[in-house]
Amino acid sequence: MSGKGEETAVVGEGRQYVTFLLGEEEYGIDILKVQEIIGITPITTVPYLPDFIKGVINLRGVVVPVLDLRLRFRSGEASYNERTCVIIIRVGERTFGAVVDAVTEVLEIPGNMIDPSPDFGSKVRTDFIEGMGKLDDRLIVLLDVERLLSEEEMKGLESIPGDEPARDGDAKEPTTAA
Repeated sequence: MSGKGEETAVVGEGRQYVTFLLGEEEYGIDILKVQEIIGITPITTVPYLPDFIKGVINLRGVVVPVLDLRLRFRSGEASYNERTCVIIIRVGERTFGAVVDAVTEVLEIPGNMIDPSPDFGSKVRTDFIEGMGKLDDRLIVLLDVERLLSEEEMKGLESIPGDEPARDGDAKEPTTAA
């Protein structure tokens, strides 16, 4: 966390988080940023995207870009299974999906149980970590989804068709990204 005001926001009142797994690690996203959670669905690949952006899905007629958080965090690629799901996230006017290994639960984490993100030095990007939630023997990495993608990456998402109705020609059989 860079500013004192940001730290105050983290250690204030408790908030609810949707928690999920990537491998053995547990993460959380503020429930107010989560639009919905869906099972893994066929993802249509789009050429020339960064590896962690898997492509797009047709969500009830709206084209939504999808990124794989394992690949985003350089945790290696995993096989998708019956527990794999997509968390649909809303940031401002932009909606995108995040593939996770499994959603675990919705938790309320008291403000006094959230520590600021650790400082790993200037060469390690941690601005997308809102804080570290501590519950019993669990440590949950709380993500700031507004900073999950850099400004440059967010601009790249802008070039992907999204938040717009799918055209009739887009209704072709999607290909599943592996």
